[in-house]
Amino acid sequence: MSTVPELRQAKPASGGTTDALRRGNLAAVLGLVHRMGALSRSQLTGLTGLNRSTVGDLVAELVEAGLVEESAPTGAAKAGRPSPIVRPASGVAAIAVNPEVDAVIVGLVGLNARVLKRIRIETASARTVAEIVTLASAGIAGMLAGDSTIRVAGIGVAVPGQVRLADGMVREATHFGWADEPLTAMLAETTGLPVWAANAAVLGMRAESAFGAGRDVADLVYMIGGASGIGGGVVSGGRLLTGAAGYAGEFGHTFVRSDGAACSCGSRGCLEAEVTQDALLAAVGLASADAASLADELVATRDPVARRLVSRDYALLQIAVRNAVNVFNPSTVVLGGFLAAIFRAATAQGEGDLLGSAVRSSREGVTVEEARLGQDQLLIGAAELVFEGVIADPARAFGLGF
Repeated sequence: MSTVPELRQAKPASGGTTDALRRGNLAAVLGLVHRMGALSRSQLTGLTGLNRSTVGDLVAELVEAGLVEESAPTGAAKAGRPSPIVRPASGVAAIAVNPEVDAVIVGLVGLNARVLKRIRIETASARTVAEIVTLASAGIAGMLAGDSTIRVAGIGVAVPGQVRLADGMVREATHFGWADEPLTAMLAETTGLPVWAANAAVLGMRAESAFGAGRDVADLVYMIGGASGIGGGVVSGGRLLTGAAGYAGEFGHTFVRSDGAACSCGSRGCLEAEVTQDALLAAVGLASADAASLADELVATRDPVARRLVSRDYALLQIAVRNAVNVFNPSTVVLGGFLAAIFRAATAQGEGDLLGSAVRSSREGVTVEEARLGQDQLLIGAAELVFEGVIADPARAFGLGF
């Protein structure tokens, strides 16, 4: 997960054996259809630079493999032979799992970021890894029961903690009390499916970079707030900054207040210790399951206590965003989860510019966007862990043996 391929133009493979070239070209075509949705063969020819007959052969193989579907174009007839439309196959999916301190969310995600199903399993408190595996496995079994039309390529897990990219080991998830937990191995053993895991916030950013507010943005700072805290990530020059072991992007542990509240990391005054989803939900009388409505409720409220909380939290968010903009010089800042809700409500209240205290030259031209994928961003990002392998080698992904 060291690159963000959707930020670069798809190119056909070059060099190597004939088989390797074909596999690379299959990946290029499938990757375009995954990221962009329905495309005509002529559009695929232009985007890949391959000739028409080669694209036709590649599409035919992907159709035979059940990875794409092809149909005649609709609309008014045009001169010449119409170019068939190629779209992601409806029967290929990834399972996405997002454990939170108050629930386990399980989704079934198709190619092109289509969330087909979503369930939320409420929990009274943070659970052990074994309990999360049991709950997630039950949710997966129930989701797939009676549906023989879906081929599942694997499971992606969005973990609200630090995950070692090399093997998916959860090194720390402080809100759960986890340390060095083999979550992926345990879930793979229980379900019989391949499992990948990464930091939830980084996966949210990956989803937004591919399909949402960060699409085609080469220099991006992303921050998201959820039940388990605040995280984020950075894309610089089109590449995801992961750090030496994959732990970069912990914006929740930006220092924002002297003598502040104790944080689960052991420090004090961290952004995620000072600004929490629970406090914001309580201010407008919402339950955690209704967090998707938080922004609308905060904008609408006239309660002075809630409005003061928004103002206070926004001031602390300004500190964290200022630091990120000064350090990384992005062109876009994307806010997700309850951070987007704070931003929207503070803007409605007439609070100052979020970037107003950043270095003037660093903030010039920077735009602030709310994440566009809403509550699906973490599920879509987790699914990308699975689809990355499918797209990189479509032939091998389902044992097709091209």
